[in-house]
Amino acid sequence: MTQNQDLSLRARAALPGGVSHELRYRAPHPIFIERAQGAEKWDVEGRRYIDFKMGSASQMLGHSHPDVVEAVQRAATTAIFSADCHLGEIEWAEWVNQLLPSAERTRFCASGSEATMLAIRLGRAFSGKSGVLRIDGHYHGWHDHALKGAKPGSENATSLGVPLAISDLITVCAANPQAMENALQDSDIGTVIIEASGANYGSVPLATDTLQAMHDVARKAGAVLIFDEIITGFRWSTGGRQARDGIVPDLTTLAKIVTGGLPGGAVCGKAEIMELMNNAEARDGLSPPVSHKGTFNASPLIAAGANAAMKHLSTGTPQRHADAMAALLRDGIAALMAAHGIAGTVYGESSTCHMYFGPASMDELTPAQIRSVQPALVNGLRGGLLERGVDLMSHTSCVTSAAHTPALIDEALGAFGATFAALVKDGVIAA
Repeated sequence: MTQNQDLSLRARAALPGGVSHELRYRAPHPIFIERAQGAEKWDVEGRRYIDFKMGSASQMLGHSHPDVVEAVQRAATTAIFSADCHLGEIEWAEWVNQLLPSAERTRFCASGSEATMLAIRLGRAFSGKSGVLRIDGHYHGWHDHALKGAKPGSENATSLGVPLAISDLITVCAANPQAMENALQDSDIGTVIIEASGANYGSVPLATDTLQAMHDVARKAGAVLIFDEIITGFRWSTGGRQARDGIVPDLTTLAKIVTGGLPGGAVCGKAEIMELMNNAEARDGLSPPVSHKGTFNASPLIAAGANAAMKHLSTGTPQRHADAMAALLRDGIAALMAAHGIAGTVYGESSTCHMYFGPASMDELTPAQIRSVQPALVNGLRGGLLERGVDLMSHTSCVTSAAHTPALIDEALGAFGATFAALVKDGVIAA
C-alpha cells in the first residue's frame, strides 16, 4: 500500500468521505500534498506536480512567497490572535479601498462564502427587499442563499438541507440584460449578485458589453448590485474586473488573493451601504443596523500576509506575468488538440485556461451544455495529467500565477500531449 493510499484509509475513518471539501474527493484515492513552492508541489511520496490549481486560485504570487511567509512568521512572534483591533487591518483595508473602484469601506470576514452571505444581507438591508436575483450557474459559495441556481440549467438547490422558504427568496435568470430586466419586474427583488468572470471563474464567459448592460439594468431598477470578484479580484487587474473594464458595482465580495492566499475574505463597497455595519448608526431600534461578527475576522496573521502580498499585487507585474503564462498554456493546448484531431476549443481571460471538448464554437451553447463534460473524460484527463505530474484547478480548467515560467508551461504541455494521446487511443476522446 502506498503512503497516499494509507493516508486515504485513515482520512476516511476520521473525515466524511476522507476530505474537508467535497471537490478534494478523488476515487479511489486522493493525493496528499506535503509541501508547495512557487508553481510546484510535492506529495507525501515525493512525487512532483506542476500546479495549475494554485490553492483554488488563491496563490497568485505562487506558493509560499517569501515575503508573505516572512510577514506571517514575524506577526506570529508578536500576537497570534487577541480578538482586538490592530494596525494591520487598517493598512489592509486601505490597500483594498485604494485598488478597488467600488471600495469606499471594507469589512473583513473569514471566507469567500461568508463574504457573499454578508453582501447579500447588506443588499437586503439597504434595499428593504428580501428577494435576490442571481445568474444561472454562477457560483457564490456553499451557504443556503447561494445554492439555488448554482448548477447550470437547474433552479434546484445543489444540496439537501436548504429550506424552500430560503430558496423561494432567490430568483435565477440567464446571463443577459433582457432576462435580468424581466426578472426585476418582481418588486420583491432588491439585490442582484453576479460572478464578475462569468460562471465558474469564466468557464462560461461573460462578455464585457453584456456585463455592462446587466449593470445598467440593475442600476435602472434601483437594485443593490454585487460583483463576486473572489476569483477576479486582483487577478483580472490590480483592481479586479471592475477596474479593468470600468464597470463598478455597489458592493464587491473578495477572498483568496485579497488575503495573500491565506484563509479569509472581505466585502467592500459604497460607504452608505457599508456604514449599516457601523455601531454608531441605528435603524429600527438596532445598532448596528446590520449585524456582522466573526471571531477570526482580520486576524493579525492574515492581515500581515495580505499586506505583504498587496505590495506586489498593487504593481500589476504579477498579473501581467500570469496572463502571459496562461496565454502560452492556452495556445499550446489548442495546438495539441488540433494535432491529435480533438474537437473543441481552448479559451479564458486573464490568467485562466478552460478546455471545451465538442463544437469549435460555444456561441450557441447554454451554460449547462458547456459544463456538461462526460465524467469519463474529466476523470481521464485529470487522472492522466496527475500521473504525468500536472494538477488542474477543477473540471477541465487551469489557473496560472506569477510563479509559472515558460519552462514549466513547456513541461506541462508535454504531459497534456501524452494524456491526449492516451485518451484518444482508449476511445475516451473521439479523434
